[in-house]
Amino acid sequence: MLSFVIPAHNEEFEIRNSIDSIHAAATHAGEPYEVVVVDDASTDRTVEIATAGGARVVSIHRRQIAAARNAGARAAQGNVLFFVDADTRIAAGHVTGALAALAAGCSGGSARLRLDRTVPLWVRVFLGAFCAVYFAANLGVGAFMFTRRRTFEAVGGFDEQYFAAEEAYLTLALKKLGRFAILPEPIITSARKVRMHSPAHVLTQSLFIVFGGKRALRTRGRLHLWYDGKREGSAG
Repeated sequence: MLSFVIPAHNEEFEIRNSIDSIHAAATHAGEPYEVVVVDDASTDRTVEIATAGGARVVSIHRRQIAAARNAGARAAQGNVLFFVDADTRIAAGHVTGALAALAAGCSGGSARLRLDRTVPLWVRVFLGAFCAVYFAANLGVGAFMFTRRRTFEAVGGFDEQYFAAEEAYLTLALKKLGRFAILPEPIITSARKVRMHSPAHVLTQSLFIVFGGKRALRTRGRLHLWYDGKREGSAG
């Protein structure tokens, strides 16, 4: 059984595309699977849309991405866990590639990413530089990660003392148990953060994460880019 866990807060405009992409990808892989949406205090139609899309919904009230992912893992029934963000779409190759990596002995993995729409030049430059450094360090992106349940439990899951960058710390923990795979086929994820925020805000928040250290990640208060709740009116 494969379990796909989607953390969600007010994702009525994006989540159906994410769920549909999972159904298509998992069906192609030919393995039994489930989709578990963790609704974290949504006030919109997220639950209704997720249920209509064939997902099982688990509700929490934490407003924390790490806690939502962990809650989904606890509720999941599968022995392989996929974590997919609500504004992200995957393809069949991500499921088959992940299963092949795990069968080859990898402790877990992630994938490169591509934005869903054309973005300004500053975004392309910024994202290109970020990805060059980030993937050179062989770190996973939170929008898509996979591992076996027993491995996930062995490292303690996502560290809930962090409100951002929790995927990087999970990657480091997984790498202690085996090779961490980065799939070459990119996932498609929303560029809404850079569309809805100014370059100065994105850069300031990014530098705050880089130079603020672990202490900066332990409260959502200054992590507006992740927790301000801004949403676009359509997934496009």
